[in-house]
Amino acid sequence: MDVQHTIAKAVDAIGVGVHTGERSRISIRPAPSNFGIQFVRDDFPNTFIRATVEHVSDTTLSTSIRYNDVEIATVEHLMSALWGTKVDNAVVHVRGEEIPILDGSAEGFVNLIEMAGLRKCNARRRFLKLKREVTTTQGDAVASLRPYDGFKVRYTFVKYHRVFNRYPKEIEVDFSVDSYINDVSKARSFGLVEELTQAQSVNRCLGSSLENAVGIDDKGILNPEGLRYKDEFVKHKVLDVIGDLYLLGMPLLAEFEGYKSGHALNNKLIRAVIRTPEAWTIVDSDGNEIYEDGVIYRPLHFRYD
Repeated sequence: MDVQHTIAKAVDAIGVGVHTGERSRISIRPAPSNFGIQFVRDDFPNTFIRATVEHVSDTTLSTSIRYNDVEIATVEHLMSALWGTKVDNAVVHVRGEEIPILDGSAEGFVNLIEMAGLRKCNARRRFLKLKREVTTTQGDAVASLRPYDGFKVRYTFVKYHRVFNRYPKEIEVDFSVDSYINDVSKARSFGLVEELTQAQSVNRCLGSSLENAVGIDDKGILNPEGLRYKDEFVKHKVLDVIGDLYLLGMPLLAEFEGYKSGHALNNKLIRAVIRTPEAWTIVDSDGNEIYEDGVIYRPLHFRYD
């Protein structure tokens, strides 16, 4: 039976926020059993924000979390890395308003966590296991979770552009056989140069550069080094999905399928899951349902309304 893990020692990272354009610093630190992932801004040291779906405050080109008047932006890449390295419990101290984007992928965060190492906690890992399908839509975009003995992501990236059309737009990643660290974590954010001005007009992508994203114009890839994977675009979508889904507060046993889904629809999906408690249960790594006080465990932080 798997037990929960935290990191063995604190590790720090400094970088620019991709949307604010401001420098920020994070410190990922060990936390006790059943603590989950919680964030705290250094300018509000008494306000801890649990990285769970009910605290998601904005999904415009990234995922932000908020508690009362304290907000932390762009948590999805770090959350993805924490999922990929099997970190259940950690406290993330943030100096600034946004998690640094680093190189636009999750690789930098993975390297930090691997540098720190993991430490076992004295509690069973908990998994949210789907018992029946839950689907949400937004226009013609669709996101679904359905029962699966493991965790699998299927994604279809839809963007009609002469450069995007040269590369794979569909992917299926089964994490019982595929490696998050080798196959997904290095995939970077990306964007069309022609759309950058519009994003910056609404105070997004103010820190975007070829150092932290794949830039694309009508002719091709602007980054001198090219792509890290031939299917880097769709793999970054998978990376984002994982970070957004980890805001359920625990790993999933399910199959995710997305068609054009982004942060907003991913968040809508996990909210729909929580509002449908008959569609899931909580199990340990051996598949045994977890009981507390004689009833099936239900996370106290979930709101079912």
